[in-house]
Amino acid sequence: MTTGDFGPNGPGYGPGYGQPGGYPPAPGWGQQPPWGQQPAQHPGGLGRRFWARLLDGVLVSIVAFFLSVFLFSDDYPFLVTGLFSGVLTYGYFVLFEVTQGATPAKRLLGLAVRGPDGVSKPAPAQSAIRNAFTVLAVVPYIGPLLAFVAYVVIAVTISGSPTKQGKHDELAGGTRVIRA
Repeated sequence: MTTGDFGPNGPGYGPGYGQPGGYPPAPGWGQQPPWGQQPAQHPGGLGRRFWARLLDGVLVSIVAFFLSVFLFSDDYPFLVTGLFSGVLTYGYFVLFEVTQGATPAKRLLGLAVRGPDGVSKPAPAQSAIRNAFTVLAVVPYIGPLLAFVAYVVIAVTISGSPTKQGKHDELAGGTRVIRA
């Protein structure tokens, strides 16, 4: 080997070069993350999460209204509808996050909810804690104000977090919403 450009496998496999032609591999090309680490995930931003929550809320409200009309009497329909929709909202979010990893609106907007490991769907307890604030609205008299404060705190903490995790994600052990 007088020229120094021939490695043990023939031409193009010089020292430090792992592919034919003698060129180093392109950054990120064909490389897997180190064992035990997951590929980079991009957190779901506040805007997309807001629209997903709004669309899910509209869907649950429509269902709650029609179910309450057919299931409950005309006595105090707004109280029954409010209580029923609060409980239905909570169950909706927990059920879809645990079984599907996303609500229909989150899936529509390209979002997914992940557990603290960043890979699996949240566990039932994690999702229950994460969505507990949705039940605040059913507290008589001050519930809507408490729910509004919770939404503001969550929005501010999502905006201020580099990983876009809100206070509710933190309380649930580090759940996260990612772009799927």
